[in-house]
Amino acid sequence: MTIVDGPSTVDAPWPVALLSNKIKGWIDRLGTAWVEGEITQWGVSGGNVYGRLKDLEADATVGFTVWSSVRAKLPDDLKQGDRVVALVKPNYWVKGGTLTMQVFEMRHVGLGDLLERLERLRQKLTTEGLFDLDRKRRLPFLPHCVGLITGKDSDAEKDVLRNAQLRWPAVEFRVVHTAVQGDRASAEVTAALTALDADPEVDVIIVARGGGDFQNLLVFSDETLVRTAAACLTPIVSAIGHEADRPLLDDVADLRASTPTDAAKRVVPDVAEELSRVRQARARIGSRVTGLISTEIDRIEQLRSRPVLANSTWLVDSRAEELGRYISRSADLIELMLERSHTRVVELRSQLRALSPQRTLDRGYAIAQLPDGTVLRSEKDARTGTPLLLTLADGTAGATVTAKPAAPGRAR
Repeated sequence: MTIVDGPSTVDAPWPVALLSNKIKGWIDRLGTAWVEGEITQWGVSGGNVYGRLKDLEADATVGFTVWSSVRAKLPDDLKQGDRVVALVKPNYWVKGGTLTMQVFEMRHVGLGDLLERLERLRQKLTTEGLFDLDRKRRLPFLPHCVGLITGKDSDAEKDVLRNAQLRWPAVEFRVVHTAVQGDRASAEVTAALTALDADPEVDVIIVARGGGDFQNLLVFSDETLVRTAAACLTPIVSAIGHEADRPLLDDVADLRASTPTDAAKRVVPDVAEELSRVRQARARIGSRVTGLISTEIDRIEQLRSRPVLANSTWLVDSRAEELGRYISRSADLIELMLERSHTRVVELRSQLRALSPQRTLDRGYAIAQLPDGTVLRSEKDARTGTPLLLTLADGTAGATVTAKPAAPGRAR
C-alpha cells in the first residue's frame, strides 16, 4: 500500500503507520538528555534491563531500556530504589506504539547531594518544632491493640509479632502491609498511618522495616510522611532498624527502636517480669504491714505495763485526797460566806429600822392628818376647829385645832 504524505482530513485520513512514523520522527529529533530520578523497576531479560524511572517530586514515570552492550559499562550495584542520573534518548517503537528511554549512561546520584537535601529538610522541620522533645508522647503501659505497618511476610513483621506475643500473649495487632521501598512506599505508609491513627482501638503504632541501605531508607524521610506522623494523635514507634543514616521518621516518632525486635520489647511488657514485680511488691507490702502491726503491738504492751493502766484504781486513789481537800475548803468558804452575809443583813436591818417612821413615833412624835387623809405639814392648813387624826406609836387618836397661842414676847 502506498502511503501518501499530505494534510490529514476527514476525507483523507492518515494511516496509523504514517502517524506513528511522524511521531517517531519528532521524538528522534529530541536527541539525548540527562535526567534524574528514582529507579522503581529493574528487571533483567536476555541480558537487557527493562525498568522505570520516577520523578523525585512530581507524579511522573517513564520506562527505560538498557541494552546489554551498554549495561556492561554501568555500575554493577544499580537496583530498584536507587536514585540515579542517566543519559537517555527517547525511542518510539512504531510496531507496539510505546515510548521508552534508551539509556546510554547511568550513575548514582552523588551521596553528598542526597545528604544535603536531607539535611535541608531536617533543618526546616526542626525549625518548625516537629522534632521537639515536648511533643513526644509516652507509650501506654499495656496496649490493648498495636498497629503495625510493615512489608508483607517480612522478617520485621515476624520479629515484632513473635516477640510481642511471647512477652504478652493477650496483645492484639492491627497489621497493615505496605511497600517499604520504591515509589509507592511513602504514599502507602502515609495512608496506613492515617488509617491506624483514626482507629480508636489502636493504642500505639509501630512502623517496622528490617534495615536497608541509605537510598532504600530515604522513603522514610519523605516530607509528607514525616508531617503525617507528626500530626498523629496515637504514639508512634519507628523501628526501621538502621543506626547510621537515621531517617527523619526516627526523629519525629515518639520512640525510636533500634530493631523490630527492640520495638516489640519496648511496646509490650513482659508478663513474666510483671508477675515477678507483682509478687515482689506483695512481699514488700506484707513485710511492711507485718512490721507495722508488730510495732503497734509492742507499743500497746508498753502502755499496758505502765502503772496507770496496770492498777486501774491508782488514778482514783491518787485523786481522792485532793478531792477531800477541795470539799473541806469548799465547806469552809461557804460557812464564811454565810457568816459574812448574816452580819451584813443585821447591819442593813439596823439601818433600815433607824430610818423607819415607827422609830420616830416611838420617841413621842405623832403624825397629824387632815380629814382628807393629807398629812398636816404647815400650820396654815390647820384652821381652828379642823378635826385631825393623830397616828401615835401604838395607835391613833382624834383631836381638834383650837385657837393658836400667841408667840412668846409678842403683844396679843
